[in-house]
Amino acid sequence: MECKNDISEKAKDAATGPRIVLNTYSGNTIEGEAFLADHVFSYILQGKQDLWLADQKYAYREGDFRFFRRNQLTKYVKSTSDGRFRSIAVHIDQYTLKEMSEQYGLKADGVFNPNATLLIQSSALLKGYIDSLAPYLQQQTDERIVTLKIRELVLLLIQHNPAFKNILFDFNEPGKIDIEAFMNSHYRYNVSIDRFAFLTGRSLSGFKRDFEKQFHTSPGRWLLQRRLDAARFMIEQRKEKPSDVYLDLGFEDLSHFSFAYKKAFGYAPNKKHS
Repeated sequence: MECKNDISEKAKDAATGPRIVLNTYSGNTIEGEAFLADHVFSYILQGKQDLWLADQKYAYREGDFRFFRRNQLTKYVKSTSDGRFRSIAVHIDQYTLKEMSEQYGLKADGVFNPNATLLIQSSALLKGYIDSLAPYLQQQTDERIVTLKIRELVLLLIQHNPAFKNILFDFNEPGKIDIEAFMNSHYRYNVSIDRFAFLTGRSLSGFKRDFEKQFHTSPGRWLLQRRLDAARFMIEQRKEKPSDVYLDLGFEDLSHFSFAYKKAFGYAPNKKHS
């Protein structure tokens, strides 16, 4: 198990594997984005969180149990309470789930396709599970114990709602989906073209080919222009500050954003355009 204090927001693509993490942040608000390679069960101990999946926003608060399906891009804003945000995240890895599938005969036997995130109703069993993690969160723990605690959680989730079986034991990778709809709802995410290809169910070469056919330009050029057009609208119509929009639109730093904006529109984002 891991205990992480003031985790770097640059760690976007956390390695997969059985993990139980105590996230602790201090300050006012923390913004970032992440790719969820595994299913994640999370409990907010302190603070609040706004989270975006595609173009949908979800709001969570202290005491909420959440479940996030794997293979999702997320953006988030974590707000502290009394100067801190704390949550526990249990990463349910595919290897453990496949072992359980073989051992217990657990299979996905139906379609259960809710929102990419679930707010789980609290129960005495789930609260007891969270309480049981406390002794392990302040020290390194044998990975075999971590795996046992993840197995326990999987069985608790299925007991809590049998439909979880159809999420947890669906081992299929993303299928081929509508590239136009996906890109228009995910262009704000600062991830590689390889990642976009995977999430739309395509090889890199297939993604580039289908993208060119749909948008008549390359993914890189389209993403830059789509983000800049959105930035222009937010700055000129909504009167937002360049410093408040560049990260939200997938730019890594303000100087790169300002340079690209001026090159595209002929004036800096902080200048009024008549």
